[in-house]
Amino acid sequence: MVIRRATAADAASLTALVRGSGAYRDGYEAMVEDYEVTADYIAAHEVFVAEGDDGALLGFYALLLGPPAELDLMFVADTAQGLGVGRRLATHMKTRAHAVGLTGVRVVSHPPSEGFYRSVGAHRTGTVRATGATTWDRPELVFALG
Repeated sequence: MVIRRATAADAASLTALVRGSGAYRDGYEAMVEDYEVTADYIAAHEVFVAEGDDGALLGFYALLLGPPAELDLMFVADTAQGLGVGRRLATHMKTRAHAVGLTGVRVVSHPPSEGFYRSVGAHRTGTVRATGATTWDRPELVFALG
């Protein structure tokens, strides 16, 4: 697996990964059904893509440098779940965040993903209440970066 900086050419593939994510079924579809990762978004933020040795898209993350710094997106392809892609992306994100001088990164998590974020070092700090199209409360976490 290779993790590289995303380019504008990745926008459509990243959008398809978000919209097609199995993690957002069973009532969470509204959160991603119209979501779009644009070339402008990629240019403005720290977006990194994980690819398999065959060039297949395995996942990606988007780090907003803020302030406040926030992990805005992290998705792993359904076909790559359980292969350690998410852990590698989280490690890469923390290394990158530390390298640019951040001391912490906030995450407002999709509720079923809270356990994953906690397993890779995030700590729960609160709850973001439901608003707008998001009709469920979401866990708020932080990665503390020494």
